[in-house]
Amino acid sequence: MTRIISIVNQKGGVGKTTTAVSLSACLAMLRYRTVLIDLDPQGNATSGLGFSKKELNHSMFDLLIEENPLDIILLPSPVENLSIAPSNNDLLSVEWELSGEEQGKYLLKKELARFLWDRPADERPDFMIIDCPPSLGLLSLNAILASDSIVIPVQCEYYALEGLTEILASASMIRQSFNPRLSLEGILLTMADRRLNLSRQVEEDIRLAYKDYVFQTVISRSVRLSEAPSHGLPITLYDPDSPGAKAYLELTQEIIDHETKSTRPWPVRPTL
Repeated sequence: MTRIISIVNQKGGVGKTTTAVSLSACLAMLRYRTVLIDLDPQGNATSGLGFSKKELNHSMFDLLIEENPLDIILLPSPVENLSIAPSNNDLLSVEWELSGEEQGKYLLKKELARFLWDRPADERPDFMIIDCPPSLGLLSLNAILASDSIVIPVQCEYYALEGLTEILASASMIRQSFNPRLSLEGILLTMADRRLNLSRQVEEDIRLAYKDYVFQTVISRSVRLSEAPSHGLPITLYDPDSPGAKAYLELTQEIIDHETKSTRPWPVRPTL
């Protein structure tokens, strides 16, 4: 069955899009049919795979507002086995247009279900990765309600633990009220620099608080990871031998091995 995973954090600049693009590329490289859904109006995942946001014929706006099928929107990426549903700033108006609709939060779930059930099982993607905007608004809610699990990238900085507590509480409430099948795929430590005491302390605190909910893989700060999007390539194509590419391959293997994680209890209770 297709596994739908959202990359979520209400804070920007934590490596969310880098994780979405790199994870998708690594899955595709390992011969898993993968779809990357860019649900961020900034469209960074779209440009990160070499597409011009200004020259799109169709985007996620068309799927959510015009209800065009996902097949029309998908574009083949430079990575074999990886397609992308692109976006641009047209998505900025989606939350306003859907805010008055009772079923607005379920639109992505409905469209993905239509896409999956309209094709034979052996032609469905193995994974669908959703890059969410840096907020917990209606777009992110659509993603979480359509997903089987979430990955939360967390930068190794001073306020990381506080922000992580907030997003876990919010996701927990969404799970309890709307999507009981949702699981926590894992917490991903990003932009780490283990030469710094602060970075090591943040990692230690998060691992102590959330234990095996934290991925073993840690994504370190990397110039090559920062450069790759400007070339319109994932790190696996831009510099496949770099530490960043190897780290994301390790993360990918952890996720592939996570089939049993959906049976785990949720790590926090919702705030009432």
